[in-house]
Amino acid sequence: MPSSASGQRPPQTRRTATVEFVRGSVRGSRRRALATLPSLFTLANMLCGFAAILVSIRGQYTLAAVLIGLSVLFDITDGAVARLVGAVTPFGLQFDSLADLVSFGLAPALLAFTLFSEGRDEWDPLGWVVCFLWVACAAIRLARFNTTIDPTADKRYFIGMPSPGAAGVVLASVFAFGDAMQGRDRLWVLLVVALPAVLMVTNIRFRSFRSLVSPKSGRPYGLIAAAVLLVIGLALWPVVTFCLLAYGYLFAPVLVPVVAPLARLLPPRLKEVLS
Repeated sequence: MPSSASGQRPPQTRRTATVEFVRGSVRGSRRRALATLPSLFTLANMLCGFAAILVSIRGQYTLAAVLIGLSVLFDITDGAVARLVGAVTPFGLQFDSLADLVSFGLAPALLAFTLFSEGRDEWDPLGWVVCFLWVACAAIRLARFNTTIDPTADKRYFIGMPSPGAAGVVLASVFAFGDAMQGRDRLWVLLVVALPAVLMVTNIRFRSFRSLVSPKSGRPYGLIAAAVLLVIGLALWPVVTFCLLAYGYLFAPVLVPVVAPLARLLPPRLKEVLS
């Protein structure tokens, strides 16, 4: 009786075994490539942060700010890519936090200090203290985020100001007031560093915009509209747009309750995207 009639699989030939092995290898390679893809964006985030540190030491402050801005973009992208390909892993979470400590902890602190410090006056120790406060708060913020993941928490909000948002305040200040951040009349710069640093370790809620990056509906109208407005603003009024974004997010916990009653005037679809 033929093997098919007895319910047994036909004997596997060398050819079919080779084909199955090749197919399995291809599928495994694709899975490994997809799992590695988010880490490549994380590595680019760290590279930009490291480069920002180097050029800050050389006095290229605007270039350093641009590089940290690129780190922000890569940080947003790696999370979106990880969720898209289903490659959210404990390794990716820890690697992302280490990259963020370089790009949004060390790099902004060193950029602010090199701008603030002339290396030869009595205010330098104060700059050391405030910039170290930034690094310490960024490290505490990232460690707390990794160890207090609550699956029941509201994913629309961060507890404490996220480190990329805090870094954005320093970057906007460099672009807008870079010249005024040097010289003897510059103690106000310490407030630009200290306020976001402290907000990183508070329990104040800050809005997360993951709903725009990864909309649940699969129709990214909110993301497209936000991207178009952002590109237009940065093309026509780059400094003003950047300052509005950075400082608007910084003061959002105070401003949102004030403007919340105006939300009733928004179209239902827009409210759904932003909710």
